[in-house]
Order: sequence, then structure tokens, then C-alpha cells
Amino acid sequence: MTKTKAYGILLVTAALLAALALFSAMTGSIKVSLGELANGLINGMNEQVDIIKDLRFPRILVSMLSGAALAVSGALLQAVMKNALAEPGIIGISSGAGLVSIAVVTVFPMLYFWSPLFSVLGGALACYLVYSISWRTQLNPLRLILVGIAINATFTGLGQSFNYRGSYAVTSVNQAISSIFTMKTWEDVHILGIFGGIGLLLALTLGAWCNMLGFQDETARNLGLRVVRVRLLISAVAVLLASVATAVGGLIMFVGLLVPHIGRMLIGSNYKLLIPFSALGGALLILAADTIGRTVLAPAEIPASIIMAVIGGPFLILMLKRSDKFYK
Repeated sequence: MTKTKAYGILLVTAALLAALALFSAMTGSIKVSLGELANGLINGMNEQVDIIKDLRFPRILVSMLSGAALAVSGALLQAVMKNALAEPGIIGISSGAGLVSIAVVTVFPMLYFWSPLFSVLGGALACYLVYSISWRTQLNPLRLILVGIAINATFTGLGQSFNYRGSYAVTSVNQAISSIFTMKTWEDVHILGIFGGIGLLLALTLGAWCNMLGFQDETARNLGLRVVRVRLLISAVAVLLASVATAVGGLIMFVGLLVPHIGRMLIGSNYKLLIPFSALGGALLILAADTIGRTVLAPAEIPASIIMAVIGGPFLILMLKRSDKFYK
């Protein structure tokens, strides 16, 4: 794969994302033409465009940022854990983020607006548990996935148990992690844009280290890499991305599994290219899922998480059937 071809794929993906964002803005319960949208944004005085700007634009941006964060988080975790099946939803990071956020808000409802911080702490706890329990003399791919699934199931069950507490704050948090992007606000965009943006910028600088982690640990050390420190740093960025995306955008699985794998097929395994592709591809995938979910059965909506489960479940089975290839 030449760099020219890889950059071409990145440009095409970016163009598709821009086109889909424009289509999503014009499509829905309120439909406007491209000319009406542009004129309303520039000159104002268009009530329909004002509604789109206040309600649909935040939804589009939150879905794009959530998808980018989850896909890049998955790519980073796969580099750290040397496992193409590592993904924040599957191994419990997303459910850990949701559990701690809900638990804290249940006990201290006045701390609701700090839920993104608690989500990061919950994601870090889940990542630590998966990594520490899976590690013996080295990372075993199958053991990693089994431990992750067990932790994910545990945290998901505990999180769902809080649904019966009856608190308004808990109800609000559950809506926030349900992956329904309805009624997202510009404040959500700001939170995800700031913390998710920081995580994405940091991730773009980690490509060389991710590539070196593909070697055996001893080889990487001989090349001057501080393996443990680098693993911790990359894991921290991955947890930040997945946790903030879960706190604002909702609990969505398989994004970090699908997008990096597609990226490896299209542009190869060089993380300097795979990370930016994952950001663009993840944004494209979740925006497409949300757009389909809110238009195919309008006025009813299908959560993006359901669409991703329908797509991602069979994809995971396919990858497990071909596991020998990924574990070599």
C-alpha cells in the first residue's frame, strides 16, 4: 500500500463523511434543500433552519465525535493488547464508564454534571481489571476476550440494576448512555469536543509507539521503547476516548472492532495512517447508523446501538472463526 493510495482513501472517507453530514442535516422530520440550508445559516430569518441548527446539528456532531472516539479507542486498545478483537464495548470499558457514572449520580445526584469525569474513572477501572486478570506471563488473546466479556456482563448488569432506583438524575444518565442522540445540545458538543478532541489529538501522536508495540516486548525494549510506560499512556488515551464518548454519546459496541479492521484491509496496519482513518471511519459509521435509525421508521427511532449490534455481532463471529489469522 503506497502512501499516495492511503492518503487518497483518507480523502475519500473524509468526503463521504462531509456529504453524509450534509445529507443528514437536510433529511428528517424537517426537510430543507441545500440552498435553503445555506441561505438560512448565512442570512438567518428561516425558522426551519434555526430548528435544524439548534437540534439536528448538535446531534450530528455528537454522533460523529462519539464514533471517532470509539473507533480510535478500539485501534489503540488493539495495539496495547496485541489483539484485533479488543474493543471498549466488548471488554467492558464502556460499561464500566456507565456503571460508575450511574452509581455516583445515584448516591450524589448534585454531581450529575460531573458524570463525564466519573465515566473516565469507571473506564479506567474496567481497563485495569481486564488487563491485570488477563496477564500472566504474557497477554493471551482468548483469555483477554473472555475476561473482558465477563467484566462487561457484570458491569452491564450492575448498571441496569440502577434503573429501578426511580431517581430523575439516574433516569437522565440512563438516557445519556442509551445511544439515542435525540435532544443532544451544544453543551454536549462542547464537552465531547473538548475532552474527545484532546484524546484524538493525543492519539494522532501515538502512531509510532503503537507500531513498535507490534514487536515482542524484548525487541521493543532493545529499540529503546519503555514498554510498560507506553502501554499505560496509550491505554489512558483509549480509556479517555471511550469513556467520554459513552458519557455523552451513549453505550455503543463494535465501533472499535469494525472500523480498525476495515482500515487494515484498506490502508494496512501502519498506525500512523490507521488512527486517522479510524477517526474518520468511526464518525462516518455512527453518523450513518444514527441517520438510518431516525429516518427509516420515522417518526419512531431505532437507537444507533441496535443498528451496530445487528452489524457488529455477525462481524465478531466472522473474526472469531478466522481467529488463527489474527492471533499469529
